[in-house]
Amino acid sequence: MAAELPTETSSGLRASHADRDRVVDVLTGAAGDGRITAEELDERVAAALSARTLGELAVLTADLPEEAGAAPAAKDVVRIEQQGASTVRADGWVVPRRMGIASVWGHVTLDFSSAVITHDTLRIDLDMTGGTLRLITRPGVVVDADSLVMGYGKTKVRPARDPGAPVVLRVEIHGRLSMGRLEARPPRRWFGR
Repeated sequence: MAAELPTETSSGLRASHADRDRVVDVLTGAAGDGRITAEELDERVAAALSARTLGELAVLTADLPEEAGAAPAAKDVVRIEQQGASTVRADGWVVPRRMGIASVWGHVTLDFSSAVITHDTLRIDLDMTGGTLRLITRPGVVVDADSLVMGYGKTKVRPARDPGAPVVLRVEIHGRLSMGRLEARPPRRWFGR
């Protein structure tokens, strides 16, 4: 399973721990299949663990074939249209470049805490009446709601817990929200954690 090759605009993006771990998994699988030697595995894993950008990681798997079980590619546009319903995106969902959300008296939750992020920006075009748009963030996910037009609603955007983390995703919210609520926050902490 080869890691997705970065585009010219994303190759200079900083790599996360999750990005490095995915590449190490690909390399380990390639060594198990006999595609690379144990020495190559050691060299590439060391390079993956010290890589700073997505471009440096892509070079390490560029000569390996993609397998059928590869992670799904990110779509450019995803639409959510609902009336009186709830939609949740969580547990490793692949973040697209754009989302169109049209919701009447419904709730939409986008959980970025374990999402697969392949683009540096997500633009959300929102048309919501009633209900809540809830964004669960993680360090490096920044929410910008400055272009959102509110009518009888409430916005609460809290920063992630690690404000010094490099930005991996900028979520830009455009459109309108009437008689509803926008909530952006890190995951809740449970007692004892």
